[in-house]
Amino acid sequence: MEGPPSTTLVVVGDEAPAAIRSLTGFANVRAASFHDVPDASDEDVARWSAHSSEPYVVHDRDPLGHVASAWVEFFEEQITLGVLELEIDRAVEAAERHLIAVPDYYVVIHPEALPATWRHWWLGVIATASPSRVIPWPAPGQRDLGDSLAGVLRRLPTGRAWPEVESWLPRVVGQVPDRVGLDGAA
Repeated sequence: MEGPPSTTLVVVGDEAPAAIRSLTGFANVRAASFHDVPDASDEDVARWSAHSSEPYVVHDRDPLGHVASAWVEFFEEQITLGVLELEIDRAVEAAERHLIAVPDYYVVIHPEALPATWRHWWLGVIATASPSRVIPWPAPGQRDLGDSLAGVLRRLPTGRAWPEVESWLPRVVGQVPDRVGLDGAA
């Protein structure tokens, strides 16, 4: 399945469902939270996204979520390296078969409040692959007046597209929190 012709955003963070609901009623946005739909598969969400005719598709199902969780759990010593490698292999295979597609942008809500390892995943590992495609969205008190998710849509930065998943995702095994993105780091 090919990615949608729309610009796709995945919103991550505890407040993602509420932020996505704030887009209800915008004619040019197809938005849904899959937070409370645990049986929706990554393929279901990719299919839902691909069938959109709206310019923007916004949801909260990260197609790399299993890899993200495994990476965080590996560095928090909760799983083995083999589990992380398995999740990476599954994601690469799904991407090669066009069963998942990395969104055009990730919007990370309240990155300053995330646990350290998660912050390193979003603002380190993922941002290293395509820096302008990861947008930190600070806490309400730190946002500009009137800065809403709709405002984020209006001001999306341009930049190079994501590289093919198989070209960068296998390397996340060697990316260590606190070292990601630094010169000489994997």
